[in-house]
Amino acid sequence: TGAGLEEVAPVVPLERGPAGRPWSEDRVGLLRADVRDLDAMLAACEGADALVHLAASTGIADSLADPLGHCSANVLGTVTALEACRRRGVARCVIASSGAAVGDVPPPMHEGLVPNPVSPYGASKLATEAYCLAYRGAFGLAATALRFSNVYGPHSGHKTSVVAGFIGRILDGRGLTIYGDGRQTRDFVFVGDLVEAVWAALAAGRTARGVYQIASGVETPINDLFGMLADLAEDRLGRRPAVEYRPARPGEVARNFADISLARKDLGFAPATALRQGLALTFDWFLARRPPGPST
Repeated sequence: TGAGLEEVAPVVPLERGPAGRPWSEDRVGLLRADVRDLDAMLAACEGADALVHLAASTGIADSLADPLGHCSANVLGTVTALEACRRRGVARCVIASSGAAVGDVPPPMHEGLVPNPVSPYGASKLATEAYCLAYRGAFGLAATALRFSNVYGPHSGHKTSVVAGFIGRILDGRGLTIYGDGRQTRDFVFVGDLVEAVWAALAAGRTARGVYQIASGVETPINDLFGMLADLAEDRLGRRPAVEYRPARPGEVARNFADISLARKDLGFAPATALRQGLALTFDWFLARRPPGPST
């Protein structure tokens, strides 16, 4: 956050893109700014061919505590990103949306359902989709919103999502908390599969539609997720975590998984990482980066 555009790290080499494709450039710079700062975004988009907008305030519980902050970060941040693309002539843009934009609807989620968001976070993401479609229609920008399901994978140590949060507590030797009875379901997509979807949407350009569901297409109860992580803890650490059940939180949907047939058809999206395999890769990434001690 903060005004202006500040270089905070040296460039580092990138050898290949997703699936081994070469990047058009072999260097990347890190810039720090508030996505709502139009001057900063205009500078960042100068000479760019495409923009992938992932910046957001996330989390249903956090949005219940600060609805206005989520609206500002997610809606105004997205409009600023789209406007920077328009003014700088950036031809393609991919926006991160969420299944929370669809909300409490009979599963599976798909692009033809009338959205019914039940949290401020979901409402903010639905608004970003609307602006994405508006910039497509009004200005011809090849903007596509991808509704990410529950994303997990390596390099998520900063996240508070369910997989990262559970693994962090396991490695700290703490018990896990499940809100509700654990039979509520989610659709977990591995980060590597998600990157392939972003790449495919950028490559499709104007031939892509405005909104796609990006998920694994598999419905997984939270109790099953806990069981898989407990098995990994027993195998890697020689112990199983305790679990405590608490009342369900407001704004949470009971069942959540997606129909990804449209993304398969239009983008060739084909998630290849099964949940048990992806959880093992993620658990091992966290474990390798934990300092040695009694808890690990």
